[in-house]
Amino acid sequence: MSTPRSVVLERLAYTLAAPVLAVAPNLYADSPVNQVIKLAGAAGIGGWILASKAEKTGAGRKILRWSPLVLAAAIDVTAGQTTGWGPYWLDGLLAAAWAAAGCTVLPFARHARRRHRPALAAPAPQLQPAEAVAEPAVVQPDDGADHLTRDARMLWEKAGMPARTHIVKATRHPGMRHDMTILLRASEPGRPITGLSEATVAAPFGVDAGDVVLANVAVQPGRQGGPGWLEARITPDANLRRRTKPTLQERWTDKVGSSKGGAPGSALVHRTRDDVRGVSFYRAKMSDPTASPRIDLAKVCRGLGLPEDDSCVFVLIDGAEFLISAFDKPPLSAIFPATRELLTPDAKGMYVCGFTITGQPVKNMVYQHDKNAATHGLILGVSRSGKTQFFAISMAAQSLDSQVVWLSTVRKDEKTSTLGQYIDRQGSNALWMARSLRAAKALCEIRAEMPWPHDGKPHDYKPGDPRCPYRQLNVYADEFMTAAQDTDFGEFIQKDGDDLTVTGLKYGIGFNPAGQSPFAHNGFSTEMKDNLRQNSRPTIFNMGSPGATRKAAEGTMENAYDVPTIPARYSRSEGSAIDRAMKGEADPENGVSTGGVAVIVLDNGRAILMRSLYADFDTDLSTLFPEEIQHLTDYEIQELEKRGLWGDWNRAPDPGEFWPEPQEDDGEEDGSRRRGGKGGSKSSSSRSEPQVRSPREALEAIKSLNNA
Repeated sequence: MSTPRSVVLERLAYTLAAPVLAVAPNLYADSPVNQVIKLAGAAGIGGWILASKAEKTGAGRKILRWSPLVLAAAIDVTAGQTTGWGPYWLDGLLAAAWAAAGCTVLPFARHARRRHRPALAAPAPQLQPAEAVAEPAVVQPDDGADHLTRDARMLWEKAGMPARTHIVKATRHPGMRHDMTILLRASEPGRPITGLSEATVAAPFGVDAGDVVLANVAVQPGRQGGPGWLEARITPDANLRRRTKPTLQERWTDKVGSSKGGAPGSALVHRTRDDVRGVSFYRAKMSDPTASPRIDLAKVCRGLGLPEDDSCVFVLIDGAEFLISAFDKPPLSAIFPATRELLTPDAKGMYVCGFTITGQPVKNMVYQHDKNAATHGLILGVSRSGKTQFFAISMAAQSLDSQVVWLSTVRKDEKTSTLGQYIDRQGSNALWMARSLRAAKALCEIRAEMPWPHDGKPHDYKPGDPRCPYRQLNVYADEFMTAAQDTDFGEFIQKDGDDLTVTGLKYGIGFNPAGQSPFAHNGFSTEMKDNLRQNSRPTIFNMGSPGATRKAAEGTMENAYDVPTIPARYSRSEGSAIDRAMKGEADPENGVSTGGVAVIVLDNGRAILMRSLYADFDTDLSTLFPEEIQHLTDYEIQELEKRGLWGDWNRAPDPGEFWPEPQEDDGEEDGSRRRGGKGGSKSSSSRSEPQVRSPREALEAIKSLNNA
């Protein structure tokens, strides 16, 4: 194979110029040859600069072409600075290396042959295997696409037309440099697009796969749709801004409504701010209207950047929608004084018993207008949780409706004694409670036969009917759980309480037990609990822990809705607990009591959080109660006296009042204990077994057995 002439000439030039580079600086320092070499090197540097700034391709080839001149000038300057021929004949070695590099690289000869190469002697033709015929590319007609679409198509074609698709149109997003939406269709008509992923679309455009979103294309006038079409949104700029400075809607979608967020599948409707009350409302709904919200309030707070404070952040669920209220200060730490205007029942027997976190009034009832009957009540909570305060406002509302109120407690205290001044009867021991329940139970029989004046016939109780000859009676039993477990009178209290909840409503008698547990093993039988739940609005104060409060509320509901929690105290989260731990500082003690805060279960089974009205026992409660105390009618009292159920309910038990009278052969000790009824045991060894002589006596004996 012959060597091209340009190669021979260039190598000859390097061979002749190398001795000149080595000798000229050492023999004649000011020789014109040195000046020419330096000027040539300066020209080479200028060529480098122009080649690097040029927009056309081939800058590297041009820089290589000017390299021999620049390197020659560098060797000439170096040789002029060394003494003699330099150490180890450095000047000669540099010149020889320059010539060898030039003969090897041949920048000028190769550049000259880039477009024109001399014909060489062709080798003898040889048989070659037939090349595989490449599949012809689908030729796309010129549809007058804009510059962006043509550039996108070029990148797409270089990537090999992923998934055998074609870019129909590329649209740039307003105000964005790199964000755009491309419309894709299958290259072959009638074929669906398969195998196209976000990463496949992202690779040709040099973006992250997370910046690509694929979406189906709907059929539009003049354009097809369906599986043969696909839309890809490429948004690297928008995603960068979304990660650094997201809007509230974007923050909700990414942090709250995502699959791992605090409310999966939800979408924010709007956010509003009430500066007067100092609260921000976030209203949201489920994207699927058939789905139920599953809310983790702590996750929602972290997603929105809110403090995780159970005293300031609350959630209200209504079907597929829910509302998150974020207060600046604990809203339920405020005091709502009770007034006669709020406690006066309306035409339907409803009165305001408290206010919710949003300032909405919560109403309770003194009778059931829709059922044409009296109402029961169920009040639960531990000591100092606000039960007696709720007694006061409930009794005041009932008294303002001209109803009779009885109150019994296991132990005497200041507040119940104060309430006794404004109601019909009040007592403070288990015996008094047993007698009050027995008298109320007997009133059911009395009122069932009590004639009404307009026709002389007995009728069921009709609240608000002026023809009714008697008033509604409300029997309160505080610490009912403790009383039902009393060794002497517990069985009578529980039995009569069960009967009263079943039969009392139609005769205008409501039973209002209060305690610390709504479950059967603590005195509330299933029958009693079901009747109380269906005919009242159960009110659950703090039960000692959020879990116990939630369990008690769910025990009074037909369906277990989300029950709000009541902490031991309301306290704002101040500073960082981690910083205080590192500094050894104590946590701030700024708690506010949650006494008076309760969960009330409304008629539809939904539980809401409220703070009940405050009745100040240190002042005169006469501003809440009416001037006249309501009592039973003379007829009712006479009938109770006939049955021996009226009078002083604190007196010692009468012989045979609760247990069968002792036989003559019984010991004096046992007989005196039965008559006294104080601290006696109900074991079979201390009680004489009754003699059964008839079916009636057998029934009485069965009733007298404990827990029968």
